[in-house]
Amino acid sequence: MENDKIYPANEIRKHTDKGDLWLVIHNSVYNVSEFMEDHPGGADALLDQGGVDATSAFEDVGHSDDARKMMEDLRIGKADELVRLLLWNSR
Repeated sequence: MENDKIYPANEIRKHTDKGDLWLVIHNSVYNVSEFMEDHPGGADALLDQGGVDATSAFEDVGHSDDARKMMEDLRIGKADELVRLLLWNSR
């Protein structure tokens, strides 16, 4: 199943553009490329978090249960165990 794929930090960091944007939230990897224009906070809010661990930014906003459910369709896999630390430190 594609949602079980494990992505290393160097792969996640490659996806930081408007047409190809991945986020890591709670160690899950999300491809938000097609959602950017529909994001209530605007595309820039997502672009700012592209290729890095966006967990803190995501939780700071206080997303609704509906938003969390929508994310399930965007999930493409999991980050490997060290990704969160590596991506956080790369800011």
